[in-house]
Amino acid sequence: MKQALHLRLGQHLTMTPQLQQAIKLLQLSTLELQTEIQEALDSNMMLEVAEEHDEETSPSERSSSEAKTADENRENSGSDDDSVNMSSDDIPNDLPVDSAWDDIYDSIGQPPSSGGSREQESREFDYPESSSESLHEHLLWQMELTPFSEVDHAIAETILDAINDDGYLSVSIEDIHQAFDNEEIELDEVEAVLHRIQNFDPPGVAARNLQETLLIQLKQLPFEPPWQDAAIDLITHHFDYLANRDYSQLMRRMKLTEDELKEVVHLIQSLQPRPGSQITSEKPEYIIPDVTVKKAKDKWVVELNPDAAPKLRVNNHYASLIKQVNSSSDSTYMKNQLQEARWFIKSLISRNKTLLKVATCIVERQQGFLEHGEEAMKALVLHDVAEEVGMHESTISRVTTKKYMYTPRGIYELKYFFSSHVSTASGGECSATAIRALIKKLVAAEIPKKPLSDSKIATLLEEQGINVARRTVAKYREAMGIPPSNERKRLT
Repeated sequence: MKQALHLRLGQHLTMTPQLQQAIKLLQLSTLELQTEIQEALDSNMMLEVAEEHDEETSPSERSSSEAKTADENRENSGSDDDSVNMSSDDIPNDLPVDSAWDDIYDSIGQPPSSGGSREQESREFDYPESSSESLHEHLLWQMELTPFSEVDHAIAETILDAINDDGYLSVSIEDIHQAFDNEEIELDEVEAVLHRIQNFDPPGVAARNLQETLLIQLKQLPFEPPWQDAAIDLITHHFDYLANRDYSQLMRRMKLTEDELKEVVHLIQSLQPRPGSQITSEKPEYIIPDVTVKKAKDKWVVELNPDAAPKLRVNNHYASLIKQVNSSSDSTYMKNQLQEARWFIKSLISRNKTLLKVATCIVERQQGFLEHGEEAMKALVLHDVAEEVGMHESTISRVTTKKYMYTPRGIYELKYFFSSHVSTASGGECSATAIRALIKKLVAAEIPKKPLSDSKIATLLEEQGINVARRTVAKYREAMGIPPSNERKRLT
């Protein structure tokens, strides 16, 4: 083949760096966006945070208003006839106390330097760092306070290492016994150490199964409820009947009336099935909503949350230095920084506009939910919103992922308002969220002794004009964490 040159015309889409940055910011959550903004502030000298008071009033106006307020306060304090005037001689230098200052405030340390920010110190005092410990650390601390022999101490450490996050012993005591090569250690000694650990906090820890942890908690109750002995007898000898909810057999074997058995079961249900879950080292994660919805003058108003992300602007001082720089390399660097800062601010503005537009569209479609709750939720898919706002479905998907809306009914992810639809008998549509709400309502109103089966729930929904199969009801029920009918059976 001969080599030759050919001309070819064609068109293709190329994503500019600015478009790539806009798409990246669009799909970030609030916490991720705050991190991205902080990184941009640290790396780009042209960016700075726009303070609110800088936009509202000038420094001269603020100083004059503060001086005027101070004069008014002095005039008001001087004209008050009922005020009590105290001279410095009336106040003693040392007030009488029954303890030393260092005994109370020994953990504060040295006083802050004069150059520190008082505002920052107050924020750190109001929002202290979480210092929660794990379950293993909590048990180790109690073990060190317990008088163990050297051998028992080693056994106790092995047992604590085998306790999972729920507080249960994950291995058998036979396996723990085999872990020691010392032939002098007997199985009874391992079990004796286990019983001592089972007296640790939280109550019920180091149990081998649910039955044992309930018994431990019943025996360690700080008070003696009237049905404690009956509850211990039920857990010890009739636990299988309780697990199967066979209340008739329980009443017959324990010779209790229905009201008495109800009190016993209520006492058992007040216990903690997973004692280790009471102690966790995980810090709570708080959701910052991106948009807020409120009703003003019979109209739902959607606004961006100003606390979600700080407002940025170009630093005019550094921008004005570009013309004064003599070096061409420094001038080029500063121009690039300025251009990147403008792109970043423009991408943030574009993100906010897109988010507000999509959220407004969702609120207009789901006003029934805001007024009446989940049962009034309408079917909505990404394609519906994309057509109304004139964007692609992929853009709507990015906007609604990990973005939250604050409503009078709570905080919801924007994805929550999208759901598939089910045809009704009248030819209309019902959203899956509304069907789940109806199922939850039917289960809450059922007779405890005779809970509704999935087939019965499907029949009741069909009477309301909603054609749902039994398998669909089971799928929605499991998604909401509602157990089947045989496990929902309980005493009235």
